[in-house]
Amino acid sequence: MPAALDIRPIKADEWKARLYVVKAVLHSAASELWKHFPDRKLDPILVEPKGGPIVLFRRGKNGEYFVRLNTGQTYWAQYSYQFAHELCHILCGYREGEAHNKWFEESLCELASLYVLRQMGQTWKMRPPYSNWKGYAKALTGYADERMSKVKLAEEMTLAKWYADNAEQLRKSATQRELNQVVATLLLPLFEKEPSHWEAITWLNAGEHVKDRDFPAYLSAWHANVPQKHKEFVAAIAKELGINLTRAGESDAVSR
Repeated sequence: MPAALDIRPIKADEWKARLYVVKAVLHSAASELWKHFPDRKLDPILVEPKGGPIVLFRRGKNGEYFVRLNTGQTYWAQYSYQFAHELCHILCGYREGEAHNKWFEESLCELASLYVLRQMGQTWKMRPPYSNWKGYAKALTGYADERMSKVKLAEEMTLAKWYADNAEQLRKSATQRELNQVVATLLLPLFEKEPSHWEAITWLNAGEHVKDRDFPAYLSAWHANVPQKHKEFVAAIAKELGINLTRAGESDAVSR
């Protein structure tokens, strides 16, 4: 059983919604990911409605995370989409450095947003935070599906071919959302089929960052660092991207 999450919406006047309701929505979104991290504990997460979406690198005096969204009122799907993305960064052990490969973390966090909304759409049909919210389940799923529908690829286009065509562009900037969305949409079936492997992102940023490391070496380091139960899953992600994992970069591996 995962430890309890401490999610605290702050700046009450700026949400333009009742704070206890905001907290219920954020907890509902977080739970769809958090249940797959049975051995993790996190410091409190303080959430503001404006100034983002972003999770700050600085931490509070007691280790608190600072998350800023760009939402408010009763846009529950928007709350959930944005918060799931930032929570994913926290679960990835986000940190500064290695900018050339940051696009992959950004893509995983876009994936987390899609995954969470689609899972919430199922959960809220039966067990929403408030019983009269069951009718909102369709809107949650629809919010994710609308974003996925924007990914237009030729039928014969694989993620491996797409990545080969776009690798250089991805290295230039981590937050090209149209590109992140392609990766997220095409990898989503792997995570929906075996959601217990969300836990593998715990080790995405383990070890020392290596300046100018290429992406295959970055993935190899991740593969080396995850526990044995997640190695096949990480290898499957690499295969989808057309990358054959080698021992390149495994010297960066650390024990956790």
